[in-house]
Amino acid sequence: MKKIKLTLLLILFTSIIFSQNGVIKLAGTITDINKEPLPYVAISILSKSIGTSSNDDGGFSLKITKENFEDIITVSTIGFKTVKIKVQDFINQKEKTIILEEDVVSLDEIILINYISFVKDALKNLRKTTYSSGHQLNVLYRRFSTENNVSRFLVEQYIKIYDRGPTSEVFEEVEIAEDRRSVDYRYVKKKQNFHAVIMTARQNTLRKGISRRDYNWEVLDDTSYDGEEIIVIEGKMKNAARNWVRLYIGIDTKAIYKLEKSANNATYIYKKNKEGKLVLSYHNREYKSLEPITPYLRKLLKLNKNKIEVSYRHEAIVLGVVTARKRIKVSGNIVKGKDIGDYEIPYNATFWKNLNLPPDSKFYKKSVKELESLFGVPIENQFNAIN
Repeated sequence: MKKIKLTLLLILFTSIIFSQNGVIKLAGTITDINKEPLPYVAISILSKSIGTSSNDDGGFSLKITKENFEDIITVSTIGFKTVKIKVQDFINQKEKTIILEEDVVSLDEIILINYISFVKDALKNLRKTTYSSGHQLNVLYRRFSTENNVSRFLVEQYIKIYDRGPTSEVFEEVEIAEDRRSVDYRYVKKKQNFHAVIMTARQNTLRKGISRRDYNWEVLDDTSYDGEEIIVIEGKMKNAARNWVRLYIGIDTKAIYKLEKSANNATYIYKKNKEGKLVLSYHNREYKSLEPITPYLRKLLKLNKNKIEVSYRHEAIVLGVVTARKRIKVSGNIVKGKDIGDYEIPYNATFWKNLNLPPDSKFYKKSVKELESLFGVPIENQFNAIN
């Protein structure tokens, strides 16, 4: 298989900011040697369950305290050697640059693998390879609503989830802890009769179960993660080849590190915790549809058709994982039949200012700019006015 030799540069142009409560913010950008942004790279302090993922543009930020100076930052992504560096050593570096080198593998023997059996083993091993005990995911959840490819509504929520990993079909409890919304500028007020985060679990093929013999399987590539060789296996449905799933499976552990699927162009990425078990790190998906509009709207929007293209772009970034039973606190407060944009939770500007938000990606900036330009109202003013 063709290999693309890359050297991954983690360029951290970091301004270290000490807040009054002693919190330090490290911010940077992850790119390859050609300065192309690399998204969804995991940056973690595993011993303290502190972590984040780089955004669409490779940007990230990590909040720590002085007590973390002796802890180890682990930087990992599929296809490259994992790098570990002490927090204090990183801060002391004049140039905030960490290089992740490509982990070249050669798996000529994969042609001998029984693909159906290999996928079967990986799914069977989920309870062993993932963290399946009850744990709390602290998630930044975003939904951008667009019409004709222009963002017209944004919902951002900080959500606590009680989960048992991919061995459970659904999230057991979900709590919306914080919420902020833009003004709803949509022409088509399309609602979802459920909270969008629920579908993060329900549409996860690993949770639903894969009928292995319904797919034609083939190996697409070989790569690595954290020192383990990985093969990328794609399954296309026998009766609908346009529907496919793609699994990134460890040769030795049969762990599934990443899932991609054709439905809603969804991606799920998992990373190791301090015990070596996989937990959810990042997810995105986009739902598109054509909705009917009135003749008046058709004229107003200068459209030559009676339907408008709308979409929901979802993103879930796991900011922390709590495994200690005594520290897990999730009070379910989502309501069946209620859209994510209809929850009345007061806007807490201080909370959002202090939250470990990833740097704004180009897509986020573009979408916010579109929301602000519609009527010239800054996004912060919209948050305050609506919430």
